Amino acid sequence: MSDVAIVCKGALCKCKFGNTPDQIEIVSTHKEFVNETSGSQKMIATTMDIGQPFLVKTFGQCKLQPTTGGFLPCVPAITQWQGFYDKVTLSNMGKILTEDSKAICAIAGAPCVEITFHGQVAVPGASQMQQAEEQVHAQLNPLANPQGAPEQEATHTIQIT
Repeated sequence: MSDVAIVCKGALCKCKFGNTPDQIEIVSTHKEFVNETSGSQKMIATTMDIGQPFLVKTFGQCKLQPTTGGFLPCVPAITQWQGFYDKVTLSNMGKILTEDSKAICAIAGAPCVEITFHGQVAVPGASQMQQAEEQVHAQLNPLANPQGAPEQEATHTIQIT
């Protein structure tokens, strides 16, 4: 599990038969969130997120549904997920989706929807600043002060004419 990221609300998916990506919108009900203190934004995606668990509910045009004028719009119908983390069961009885998970769409009948971005965004906190090596940090960001020493107030003035 350490090599793959947990998928959460806002993750990006694409269908190999569609032409536009879409975001996962969690449709199952549970109380588990990832990487946030307030527990309100990044709900974990699970195997119970089936049907149309997407924000826009389309991947554009479906190459499996040709018409005389092109292709019919994609209307994803997820029947199940594969490649999930099966060692943990959440409160909705679902298993955790990882960035390696794939969904089976009723139209394709095969795993065709994959995760392109897991949805988690790193936000450094105070503990990371305390662990930062001062010399490296100073080279990367010379204006920041990783040790928390009081900053000196500017003593010069700028006159605009």
